[in-house]
Amino acid sequence: MRFSVVTLFPGIVDAYLNEGIVGRARARGLFEAACIDPRSFTTDRHRTVDDVPFGGGAGMVMKAEPVALAIESAGPVGRRVMLTPGGRTFTQRDATSLAGLDSVLLLCGRYEGIDERVLSEFVDEELSLGDFVLSGGELAALCVIDAVVRLIPGALGNAESAAHESFSQGLLEHPHYTRPATWRGVAVPEVLLSGHHAEIDRWRRRESLRRTALRRPEMLQTVEMTPEERRFVDALMVHEESEK
Repeated sequence: MRFSVVTLFPGIVDAYLNEGIVGRARARGLFEAACIDPRSFTTDRHRTVDDVPFGGGAGMVMKAEPVALAIESAGPVGRRVMLTPGGRTFTQRDATSLAGLDSVLLLCGRYEGIDERVLSEFVDEELSLGDFVLSGGELAALCVIDAVVRLIPGALGNAESAAHESFSQGLLEHPHYTRPATWRGVAVPEVLLSGHHAEIDRWRRRESLRRTALRRPEMLQTVEMTPEERRFVDALMVHEESEK
């Protein structure tokens, strides 16, 4: 898979992509990533990529031509994505969709944004990390790359890891524990020490339901549950309401 990241700060992107799970996957050739700096496509000696907005107002706007040339230099790609607070919230489903493509271009804005004509002409969709504003799209682009790379076969040490992570099955992930079995007087749940894998799986499923019900109840609308699980969740919700 190939990522093309259009950014004014390629050092931010490359630094992250050379570390951890993503860095190891990159070193092994499981994906490629190239940063394209719009400054490389300017014609003035100051390498100007921004200008004042038409109509007045605070801040500067990224100019259309250098950004458009940067995008075009990447060649054909499977999807062109703009990272912006005004986009649709990025989800695990989006990560899975992007992971099925051969190539993705991620466009990182700066200043007050990018000339709208570029977005209308070149961008397939706009994605956001949430309802807050960052200094630029680089951090959001890295989150997208990280989420997608984890889904590439061979990127994770355990092939089952991605399948059981939060959101992959529509639920938040269950709690995790490791040695020692008792830490500062707090013991690991007994079932996890039992060696009874069916009971462990049942406990983990129930704890995922519990966490999702208490923290992100809206996610349960699309989760298939057994009658027993539904009763468990309903009882949790009733208890939660009574505690308020």
